Amino acid sequence: MSSTHQKIHPIHDVEAPPPPPSAPLIPPHTLRSDSKHHPNHPHLPPLPTRTGLPSTYPTPKHKRNCCCRAFCCILCTLLILLVLIGATIGILFLIFRPKIPHYSIDTLKITQFSPNSNNSISATFSVNITARNPNKHIGIYYLSGSSLSAYYKDILLCQGSLPKFYQGHRNTTFLDVSLSGTVNNATGFSSTYQEQLRQTGNIPLLLRAKVPVKIKLGKLKLMKMRFKVKCELSIQSLANNQEIRIGTSSCKFRLKRIF
Repeated sequence: MSSTHQKIHPIHDVEAPPPPPSAPLIPPHTLRSDSKHHPNHPHLPPLPTRTGLPSTYPTPKHKRNCCCRAFCCILCTLLILLVLIGATIGILFLIFRPKIPHYSIDTLKITQFSPNSNNSISATFSVNITARNPNKHIGIYYLSGSSLSAYYKDILLCQGSLPKFYQGHRNTTFLDVSLSGTVNNATGFSSTYQEQLRQTGNIPLLLRAKVPVKIKLGKLKLMKMRFKVKCELSIQSLANNQEIRIGTSSCKFRLKRIF
């Protein structure tokens, strides 16, 4: 029995709808740049553009590093200078061991304190001052332009100036300073003065001194400075041609640099 091989071919369905035509993405004979105008090509929105860009570009990294290094160098230099200045001051302090000068009011003599015809009072004082320099290696130059003023409360009675001189190491100098002035409102001053004397039995007197000086450390002369001395006294009265006994006396000292 002979077997025959039969070939089976698919039969086209005549009732099936025809397949859609496959159109090429880019029609033939069309340039690639014109493909976006083809009606079958999908329309894509344009890419967004950047606006508001900064006018300057960011600083390069190496420039920032240079700035940081310069700032660090300046800061380190300042710190080194401060340390050197502090060390120098400390060494000078250990070598010279500076001490504050001492001042005291020994005697006060009123040579004139009398009213005038124009409702004023003329005042003339003579003050004996002791100035002590306790330093072993420091000298003091007392310069011109000093002032010494005497006050009763806030009323300026008289004023004068200290002499110009040099005070050496561990030296004690006695100064005799003359003060003169005029109190304008004699009536108001006399009533206040008498009331103070009746209540307390003494008169508070204030002496203020401002003295420009130069300090000498060994052979080195420093910049110009100013001594400020304030002495508070308690005296018996303000009488003519009489040496006044001083009840209590205390002096305070300050040093201020003059620029």
